[in-house]
Amino acid sequence: MAIKQKSKITSIIPDETITGKIYYIRGKKVMFDRDLAELYGVETKDLNRAVRRNSDRFPDDFMFQLDKKEFEILRFHFGTSSYGGRRYFPLAFTEQGVVMLSAVLKSEKAVQVSIQIARVFVKLREILITHKELREKIEKMELKYNDNFKTIFKVISKLMASEPKGQELKIVGFKERRK
Repeated sequence: MAIKQKSKITSIIPDETITGKIYYIRGKKVMFDRDLAELYGVETKDLNRAVRRNSDRFPDDFMFQLDKKEFEILRFHFGTSSYGGRRYFPLAFTEQGVVMLSAVLKSEKAVQVSIQIARVFVKLREILITHKELREKIEKMELKYNDNFKTIFKVISKLMASEPKGQELKIVGFKERRK
C-alpha cells in the first residue's frame, strides 16, 4: 500500500501578518495568546484553556505570562483599547511554544498555521544572521578605512544639507487650462 504524500502546504496567512505579530520580550521572540488565537481561528479563552489543560507541555522556555510592568508597556505601545478589558496578563509563546500549540489544539488549521509560523521564525533568524554578518563586515571596513569613511560621510552630509542653487524647480504634472 503506497503512502500518499501531501502536496506542499500553501500559505493560508501572509508571512507579513505573522511577522507583524512577533515581539521581542525577555530576550526572546514571542507571539501573544490573543494574536495566536486570531491566527488559529479560535477564541483567546479557548486557546488559554487548552494550554492550562496541557501545562506540562509548556515549560518556561516555551511560554510565559507577562508581568505587570511588561503588560503596562504593552498597553502603552498598543494603546489602552487594544489589550483593554483583560483580567489576566497575556501569555507569550516562543517558537517552540507555537509549535506545541498545534499538538494541543489538534485541528488541521492549527497544524498548517503552526508550520507557517515556524517557517517565518526561521526566515527571521536567517535575516538576523545576514544582518549581523553585514554589520561585522562594515565595522571591519570602518576600522581599516576609517579616514575614507569619515570623508565619505562628510561629503554625504554636505550634499544633504545644501540646496541646489540657481536652479528653478519645474512643476511636473497637469496644468489647468483657463478659458
